[in-house]
Amino acid sequence: MRDSHRLQAVQTPIIPVVADLIRANPGTISLGQGVVNYGPPPAASVQIARFLSEPENHKYQATSGLPALLESLARKLSVENGVDVGAAHGVGLMVTAGGNQAFLNAALAILDPGDEVILPVPYYFNHEMAIVMASARPVLVPTDGDYQLDVDAIRAAITPRTRAILTVSPNNPSGAVYREDDLRAVNLLCAEHGLFHLSDEAYEYFTYDDARHFSPASIPGAAAHTISLYSMSKAYGFASWRIGWMAFPTQLEPALRKIQDTVIICPPVIAQYAALGALEEGAAFVREKVGKLAKTRAMVKRELALLQEEGLADVPDAAGALYFLLRLKTPLAPLDYATRLIEEHRVAVIPGSAFGLTQGCYLRVAYGALQAETAAEGVGRLVSGVRALAR
Repeated sequence: MRDSHRLQAVQTPIIPVVADLIRANPGTISLGQGVVNYGPPPAASVQIARFLSEPENHKYQATSGLPALLESLARKLSVENGVDVGAAHGVGLMVTAGGNQAFLNAALAILDPGDEVILPVPYYFNHEMAIVMASARPVLVPTDGDYQLDVDAIRAAITPRTRAILTVSPNNPSGAVYREDDLRAVNLLCAEHGLFHLSDEAYEYFTYDDARHFSPASIPGAAAHTISLYSMSKAYGFASWRIGWMAFPTQLEPALRKIQDTVIICPPVIAQYAALGALEEGAAFVREKVGKLAKTRAMVKRELALLQEEGLADVPDAAGALYFLLRLKTPLAPLDYATRLIEEHRVAVIPGSAFGLTQGCYLRVAYGALQAETAAEGVGRLVSGVRALAR
């Protein structure tokens, strides 16, 4: 017996592969997985007692999410993102078990077999995997040397089978924050061609220097074709709690409710209570944490700049998210290079081939999961390892 041809076409997730290598090489410092080094705010824990005090909470709850949480998220979107939710605005809201489920919900709701979704490269691998699982086809479009959108290339990739264009900003894996003008241009392309704009904004708070996040759904008239995806995993240290959400054109609600009811019935209720507490503390909590991460980022940036000065790698600027995406000047394949870094230098990164970068050797460096001193040790090992492998 075999699994389906559809799933055989889906790439193997890279994070477990790297995790196995780390376990086989004790003492390795991981600059691999994109998580943060802090947990939820105290107010999240306070809400757990409230959850436990109400016996009805142990039963199934509303498919789209707890009304109180939906109200809190709607306020957040209006105040912070300029996106108004409700029937009068044509925008629905649904809580999901993390941002990945939000994307899979969207893919299943809008895609038929053979449909196409335009993905700027580098892409987030779970997005590409979900599109293939939905029996649709990812159409890969290059970005420029700084991993910024090439709107002309996106326009040229549109065909009669195109159903959506995906943008991820701030970007995983590159750390690029897409320019507002480019996001507006992509959204306009979607409006002109009858496409959906899938806008993943999981890293919306993680911007540095002069970079600013922009939500395409805030554009007047964008509500009818924009699906916005969010997550609490990074901003609020909620990775294991699995809470995300999506804002979408209301005409998709019947389809999304079918998917949600089949996949999960309702998001984990205890996690929704915790999310309510976290949102009480709000953006001020996140900004304080991001301010500390910015110092770690600056240190990592300084160290990686040495590799560029020595002609060993290109290190494009990364003004967002938790990542730098290096272009190594080496004939080695990315996974081979990453394996040698783990085995010989006890530092782990993610090979760029997982993100659709098949020409050359790219490595994603993640700095958010570690305390500053451990991150410094890890990036020091990385710089030493790249120098050694160059020899």
